[in-house]
Amino acid sequence: MRIAIVVGASSGIGQSTAVQLAKRGTGVILTYRGNPAGAEETVAAVEKEGGTAVALPLDVGRSETFPAFREQVVAALRDTWQRDTFDYLVNNAGFGGMAMFEETSEELFDTFMRVLLKGPYFLTQTLLPLMADGGAVVNVSSNSALPTGEVATGYSAYATMKGGLNVLTRYLAKELATRGIRVNAVSPGPTRTRLSDASGVVGFEAYPEVIPALAARTALGRIGEPDDVGMVIATLLGEESRWITAQNIEVSGGHDL
Repeated sequence: MRIAIVVGASSGIGQSTAVQLAKRGTGVILTYRGNPAGAEETVAAVEKEGGTAVALPLDVGRSETFPAFREQVVAALRDTWQRDTFDYLVNNAGFGGMAMFEETSEELFDTFMRVLLKGPYFLTQTLLPLMADGGAVVNVSSNSALPTGEVATGYSAYATMKGGLNVLTRYLAKELATRGIRVNAVSPGPTRTRLSDASGVVGFEAYPEVIPALAARTALGRIGEPDDVGMVIATLLGEESRWITAQNIEVSGGHDL
């Protein structure tokens, strides 16, 4: 059995990814920060598919906690699956929000950096000794950081970090190829998730009025759902994508096409 670590899987894209992986026979270690009830829902959804999941708390913005988290992963692998390695890593945790360039504080900038770039960088580094050769990593980025993506005012800090994650994806693909580990990214467009901003306000649940305008600008006529992205992530991790690495797949339904 293959084992995946899905970071930020208490809702949305991470939750969908965990369930899609379970449908493919993959065991899941999922992480959560402020939504333990959501993590329990994800575990239940995985078990409903006949799979096995373990939920562990993790704050991706606090890299000093990563060594202790690794020890929790070691224990979960040993106790639940009788293994000492895992196969897949999905770096999905994050938060959204906007601030005009002139109004972006160093505190907000640093928070984006810790969660969206430094966190995935050093979490991957911390967990790498536990990853089996021939494994795979998927980084969840954003179409806001693509060269052809929309440049919306107010997202300079957020998109800058996602752009850094895209660069990291290519460099990791190069360096980890010696172990047969593939590294790719997905860049979702507007997707119906619980992604919160820095103030804790939840995205489309708080601002449903923006959905029709976003759908009108999307070629396929709607905004994304978590499963639209989760299925792609599961596919990129799987055997059918064994010859794909260093790629960034836009998953947006043709947003701003």
